[in-house]
Amino acid sequence: MYARQVDADPADIAEKIAALRLEHRDLDATIARLAGDTEADELAVKRLKKRKLWLKDCIARLESALIPDEPA
Repeated sequence: MYARQVDADPADIAEKIAALRLEHRDLDATIARLAGDTEADELAVKRLKKRKLWLKDCIARLESALIPDEPA
């Protein structure tokens, strides 16, 4: 989704990274809250964890897109 926008403006990429980090933190807080709840839906928690991991991967890809390529 976000990783395909390699030619985008660095400011746009940084803004997307910030939004993804915010969502990642929110998911982390939600997962931590649900971990303490014995009645929490395990499948829902697994899906949240999977989404969190996906966000982490997207953030890493976008951050690498901000690093300029060095000539060989």
